[in-house]
Amino acid sequence: MGKPEKGKLIIFSAPSGAGKTSLVRHLMEEIPGLAFSVSAASRKARKNEADGRDYYFLTADAFRKKIAENAFVEWEEVYKDHFYGTLRTEVERLRNEGRHVVFDVDVKGGINIKKQFGDDALAIFVKPPSIEALEQRLRNRATDSEEDIRTRVEKAREELDFSRFYDLVILNDDLEEAKRETVSAVRNFILKSENKK
Repeated sequence: MGKPEKGKLIIFSAPSGAGKTSLVRHLMEEIPGLAFSVSAASRKARKNEADGRDYYFLTADAFRKKIAENAFVEWEEVYKDHFYGTLRTEVERLRNEGRHVVFDVDVKGGINIKKQFGDDALAIFVKPPSIEALEQRLRNRATDSEEDIRTRVEKAREELDFSRFYDLVILNDDLEEAKRETVSAVRNFILKSENKK
């Protein structure tokens, strides 16, 4: 028996509050053989978080060293000394097992992964119905301060501009419909790539 075929990459990006996490969770339940890419973070684990399950926790210095070694497929310094990124070894390990890797990353990270992996990656942008609807969702969550909401809404305006660089934009104004559209698009992508063999 030969080695399993290398897995594909499925990238999700969206402004905060667009419903991306709900869609990713649903997708993982619906399609067997998917593996979620665990990111690296330069912060301490919070209560209930485990190294290797929630994140690979590194110090800021260890993170910088890995950046210098080109160990990430994408990374970002969100603010001073707070880095997040996707380890190349994690992606390759899962792909070599023949598993399709799901990413939940910011827009710049998503575009970087797509650039590197081309047709092996499907980049999906989850779009809220409007900025106003997004702001309302953030308020309804009641987890953010007024200042955080303003920051997230401002960031969302910028992020929406990046949607044109994605293979597919899913408008999440009806969650059930968005779930169906997501599962269908990913199934077709995997099937199409398997039929090319």
